[in-house]
Amino acid sequence: MSQEKFFLGRQPILDREQQIIGFELLFRSAESLLRANISDSFQASASVIVNALADFGTREVLGRHKGYFNVNLEMLMSDALELLPKGQVVIELLENIEVNAEVVGRCRDLKRLGFALALDDHVYNAVWEPLYPLIDIVKVDILQNTGASMAETLAPLKRWPFKFLAEKVEAAEQYAFCVEHGFELFQGYYFAHPVVLKQNRVDIAQLTLTKLLEQVLMDVELREIEETFKQNPNLTYNLLRLVNSVAIGLRERIKTLRHALMVLGLQQLKRWIMLALFASKSVHGVFSPLLEIAATRGKLMELLVKKQPALIVDPDFSDRAFMTGVLSLVDSLFEVSMTEMVRQLNLADDIRRALLNRDGTLGALLQLIEKLEQADFAGVDLLLRQTGIDHDHLLRAQMETINWTNGLTNMV
Repeated sequence: MSQEKFFLGRQPILDREQQIIGFELLFRSAESLLRANISDSFQASASVIVNALADFGTREVLGRHKGYFNVNLEMLMSDALELLPKGQVVIELLENIEVNAEVVGRCRDLKRLGFALALDDHVYNAVWEPLYPLIDIVKVDILQNTGASMAETLAPLKRWPFKFLAEKVEAAEQYAFCVEHGFELFQGYYFAHPVVLKQNRVDIAQLTLTKLLEQVLMDVELREIEETFKQNPNLTYNLLRLVNSVAIGLRERIKTLRHALMVLGLQQLKRWIMLALFASKSVHGVFSPLLEIAATRGKLMELLVKKQPALIVDPDFSDRAFMTGVLSLVDSLFEVSMTEMVRQLNLADDIRRALLNRDGTLGALLQLIEKLEQADFAGVDLLLRQTGIDHDHLLRAQMETINWTNGLTNMV
């Protein structure tokens, strides 16, 4: 580990098919949070980003996704930028960079090396025209451009073959609005918010999965669980495929339902059922953004508990932490209120309180994960101190989680 401590946030970037194709990686030096006046307009210094990648490795930080990095003028001109993997990186130029011949020349060199370039939070300005032919992606803050103003914002930029990326998309209605205006990429958690707070029609596979989840939570006999699976052959196939595709420390691949049930046991089965719920809901299967974010939440909460023994109140606590993280998006999965979902499931009291009110240790851990997703690093720092979690433990848990989630979604 580098002596310079830092926080890492990842915000998802999706395409029109609503698949996650990248993450904006937001770094902040831990020491910077201690300063009363943080005037930096960029997320981190070049040294923080380079140290992060050197400590953990690019593949571990990015997984299978592209990484979007904010850079200010200092970092843009730094040789350290060229240490980033050009095929997996999008360099975002912050809006306060002053365009001059030196900046244009540097961007031309980076393009020649194979880097993709983006303009962050951009509005057309004639002074940027010398740079526009080198730009691949233009990011637009949709909260600053609503209604007719969006068309006015985009019109002068459409003279160039940019891909437009909508920032701060937090609702399905905003996503539809952006699609209508020609956006191809979207940044935000619009996919993780229920469209309506009423029970939608749930198909047979989802009903079966919900029944299975209740059965394993209630510790029913294995034969009852097997019988439930037998009622839906397609679900049986999908679950076997999911289990076979994820490394679970077995020497042989699972080939039958009974084999899966016996080898996995109820604890692991419970986890895969929760993940299969998300996969079954989406037309993208295991590439569902809900699955990826829910799995990330669950695994990170589990690892935070395991890496901080003082948090473990009983032998099952890390498992309950995993469940809390995964189930924190189940309201979005079924487009129903969390209160209604919790009412239907036989959950432990501490999981209920965490999901409904963010109470207790599990609630604090869930808040910590949510603050990381929002890149609210001051909030992360506060919750680390409240829970007693070591900063280095958080970083190691994040890297392990990214690797695990990448393995989960890289199915053949």
